[in-house]
Amino acid sequence: METSLRYGGDSKILRIRAKEKIPFDSETHLELHGELDTKIGAPSFLSGTIRHFYPDLLASLGLGVQYDKRQKLRYVVRGKKEFPVTADGMIKFHVKGRCDIGKDFIQRNTKGHAELTWDIFNFRKDQDVRLKIGYEVSDKIPYLQIRENNWTFNADVNGKWNVRYDL
Repeated sequence: METSLRYGGDSKILRIRAKEKIPFDSETHLELHGELDTKIGAPSFLSGTIRHFYPDLLASLGLGVQYDKRQKLRYVVRGKKEFPVTADGMIKFHVKGRCDIGKDFIQRNTKGHAELTWDIFNFRKDQDVRLKIGYEVSDKIPYLQIRENNWTFNADVNGKWNVRYDL
């Protein structure tokens, strides 16, 4: 199980998040997520997604359901495609899409992202770094991510930020 501590500048709440992947076969797994809001002492997010990977296409497709305290129950369809930019695979371009559909199948929320990532292994001794610059297409928001081993910092041009520590 993967766990992390998350803190966002907009919410001022420490959240504890857990993720478990249960494999069906080498290319398909069930991904379960849960998040505990430490302010109220209750789950703020739960999800289950079946993800299938297409290694020859460097792509994945996921179908699932999620519950959060704001939007309640929603169905989710998501896809991701990777395009290597350099021959060594350290710089990649990703295209991601997601559609959340309300339980009544009426309300729909779509998101699309374009991201350029640069993985730097052994940036310093035993220190790996990932730099990500992205653009959220529907809301027209550029963002960045800096990841160093267990620490991740995310920020966008609207001043929203969060930090994550993977345990």
